[in-house]
Amino acid sequence: MQVVLLFPGQGSQKPGMGKDLAWAYPAAAEVFRTMDHALGIELSQLAFEGPEEELTKTLNAQPALLAHGAAVWAVVRDKVGPHVVAAAGHSLGEFTAYHAAGAINLDAAVALVRRRGELMWETGNARPGAMAAILGDLHAPIEGICEEASAAGLVVPANYNSPGQIVISGEVPGVEKAMELAKAAGAKRCIKLNVSGAFHSPLMEPAEDGLQQALSMAGITDARFPVFANVSAEPTKWQVSIMHRLARQLTRPVLWTGVVSRMAAAYPHALYVEMGPGSVLSGLVRKIAPGVQTMTCGTPADVEQLLAKVG
Repeated sequence: MQVVLLFPGQGSQKPGMGKDLAWAYPAAAEVFRTMDHALGIELSQLAFEGPEEELTKTLNAQPALLAHGAAVWAVVRDKVGPHVVAAAGHSLGEFTAYHAAGAINLDAAVALVRRRGELMWETGNARPGAMAAILGDLHAPIEGICEEASAAGLVVPANYNSPGQIVISGEVPGVEKAMELAKAAGAKRCIKLNVSGAFHSPLMEPAEDGLQQALSMAGITDARFPVFANVSAEPTKWQVSIMHRLARQLTRPVLWTGVVSRMAAAYPHALYVEMGPGSVLSGLVRKIAPGVQTMTCGTPADVEQLLAKVG
C-alpha cells in the first residue's frame, strides 16, 4: 500500500490536541517534551489545556501544530514509513512535512516555526491586514476581482483550497471591496477570518529576511521522500529547493488545489493520511480528487486504525 502524508496548517489547532496521544504513546510524549525544551516554555501544556485564545496566537499555534503532526508520525513511522511515497502540508503544515521526510530535525523545526510565527505576528501588527474565505463558484476569476478591488487597497488570492473555496488576503479596505465584488460574482458566502495579518500576501514581505535567516540556521538537508510545495505544486527533495520554497511561502499563495491534483495524478491508489488535529485537509482532498482514499490520524484510535490498514 502506498501512503501520502498530509499535515494541516493554522486554524486546525484546538485545546486538547495531542494530549491523549502523549498519554498513550511514549514516542508522542517525547515529541512534546522536545518541543518544550527547544522553545524553553511549556507549550505542550497550552496545547493540552488551552486557553484557546492563547493557543490560537500565531507564534503558539504553529509549533503546537507541528508537534502534534510530528507526534503522530513518531508513533507510526516504523510501520508506516516504508509505505510513504510523498507528503504535503498546508502552509505551516509544509514544515511538518519536511520534518517527517527527514529534512529538518524536530528541535530545529519547532524553533523555526516558532520564529516564523513571531515574524508573521510582528509583521501583522506593524502592517495590519485581513483575510477572507470566498465560498461558492464565481462568475468571474478571483484574480480579476482582486485586481479590481486593489484600487481600494492591495488584495490577492492567498489560498486556492479547493473548487469553490478560495481565501483572499491583503489590506483591509481591499479585502472588504473584494468580498463585495465576489458576492456580486456569485459567491455563496464571504467570511472574514480571525487572523493576525495578511498571510500569503505581499504585506508579509518585511518578514522574509528574518525567515530566510532562520531557515539558514535550521540545518535543513535533502528529504527522504518528495514533498509537494505550496508555492509551486511541484515535488522536491533537495535542500536548496526546500529552503527557497519555504522562504517564498510567506508572500505567495498556497496552491493546495494544484498540490492535491498533482499528487492524485501521481498516486491515485494511495491512502492519503492527515496527521494532526481535525479533518480539514481530508475534506479538501475529497473535493479536489473524489476518487482517492483518505483518513485522519490524530488520536490513539486513529493510530490503531492506520496501523491495521497498512498491516
